[in-house]
Amino acid sequence: MSIVVSGIRATGQLHIGNYFGAVANFLRMQEQDQCYFFIADYHALTTHPDPAALKANSRTVLAEYLACGLDPEKVTLYYQSDVPETSELYMLLNMQAYVGELERCTSFKDKVRKHPENVNAGLLTYPVLMAADILLHKGQFVPVGKDQEQHLEMARNFANRFNHFYQTETFPEPYAYNFSGALVKVPGLDGTGKMGKSEGAANAIYLNEDPAAVKKKIMRAVTDSGPTEPNSPVSEPIANIFTLMGLVSQPETLQHFQSAYADCSIRYGDLKKQLAADMEQFLGPLRERIKEFSANQALLDKTALMGAEKARESARKTLTEVRQVMGFR
Repeated sequence: MSIVVSGIRATGQLHIGNYFGAVANFLRMQEQDQCYFFIADYHALTTHPDPAALKANSRTVLAEYLACGLDPEKVTLYYQSDVPETSELYMLLNMQAYVGELERCTSFKDKVRKHPENVNAGLLTYPVLMAADILLHKGQFVPVGKDQEQHLEMARNFANRFNHFYQTETFPEPYAYNFSGALVKVPGLDGTGKMGKSEGAANAIYLNEDPAAVKKKIMRAVTDSGPTEPNSPVSEPIANIFTLMGLVSQPETLQHFQSAYADCSIRYGDLKKQLAADMEQFLGPLRERIKEFSANQALLDKTALMGAEKARESARKTLTEVRQVMGFR
């Protein structure tokens, strides 16, 4: 049995990128591994959310986790802020994290470029907090998307640096894990990059989104001017739509439109309408379950309390060992 650790930021609803990039794997992992899944509300503070919004978003993500099928009896499902040991390990690891390596992080440079008005210390040390989340439970595997590979590499560096400096074997090296064997990167609707909240609301399809809004987004998805000759290379915007279709449509449906692109007979309006219909077929039942769990406040509170107790039991053991190794009484 492996120790698996992963979290999703409490910045709003989960989108299908979260689902296929992480949650779909969680459902399989919970049957065979020791899993710690958390709602990353500390991470969300880098964007300075309103306190009421932070609380509401955190509960929304918890309800969505449960609606997707995570079983709190099988996994440790908790709010990051309910485990204060996370903050302590974050602080201790920061003592061995260097400004230069943090400034070279691709995601940090992207955030600085897109949001120069909000370059805070928490944003700079984001990879350290992520490492603390993983190492706190001595995680061996982390189900992350391709865009998080660099952060996970930094977590390995922090673990090895601590072990080497203190001549210990306290932390194992965490590695990326995907049930299918390949890291998943779910594209957005803007024709480039990945699906994500930070890229704008129109770029993502949320699990609990209104059907009409989902269809409107898909119909407005970026395309190109169309293939000009048979077997033309597929442009990035169309490849992205094909990727999304591959997640929710039948294989023969995807094959039909790929063939139509290859022989220049494709009609993008038909492609988008089919994707919208298939997306709703996938999201409809999930949306109903999210509604049921969101209305059950007692269950959400019980789940969070049980998860916090289990997470802190693991965290206390790790912190005790770390403090002893570092020379604290």
